Amino acid sequence: MKFTAHTVLILAAASLLFSACNTPANRASADLSSRIDSVSYSIGYLQGSGMMEQGINDLDLNNFVAGFEKAISEEEALMERTDMQMLIQQYLSDVQMRQEVERLEQAEVNREEGMAFLEENAQREDVTVTESGLQYRVIEEGSGESPTAEDTVEVHYRGRLISGEEFDSSYDREQTATFPLNGVISGWTEGLQYMSEGATYEFFIPSELGYGDNPPPGSIITAGSVLIFEVELIDVK
Repeated sequence: MKFTAHTVLILAAASLLFSACNTPANRASADLSSRIDSVSYSIGYLQGSGMMEQGINDLDLNNFVAGFEKAISEEEALMERTDMQMLIQQYLSDVQMRQEVERLEQAEVNREEGMAFLEENAQREDVTVTESGLQYRVIEEGSGESPTAEDTVEVHYRGRLISGEEFDSSYDREQTATFPLNGVISGWTEGLQYMSEGATYEFFIPSELGYGDNPPPGSIITAGSVLIFEVELIDVK
């Protein structure tokens, strides 16, 4: 059996909605005593999580269960299969449109909050504001070579949002990051050129110098976010 997009939607709906429509008192506890038990639980959990992430969370539970039971009992459906498939595609399109509206609304909120943060941050005596709008603070100066945009650099870093929530850290991974300086967000490309080997700076990066309205998929970074990075420049290659 191929796991088509339609199949995945049904599996995801089953895993999410059966758990949602049962109260804790009526919901059976998972029994993982056999391999197929574990496979079943894994599919249910992972597909349910993916469904929530996709915003598929407003289906009618009673009608879903009725349709599901008809299918597994091999009874005749109340609708033509082509009509059902078309409805599902229309629904998924509506979900995507809703998510896009929510994304743009959140981006506007993030930009307003980010602008207020940067305006206040710029008043700090230890913060420098560049012509592009990038802000940085020197934590420790270095004494080595400074990179150009064409160089490759090795760094340690941690990144967080203005809320203080951390979204990435090479320190936590206990592994430095190496990359061409012209292949990252422009706030990094500009900012690291002010540094020299051995230096540690803190950068406050406006959205337009970061990911803008297109943050990395799966990240806690949302559209329009100001990013804060603490960066240690280890080596210029």
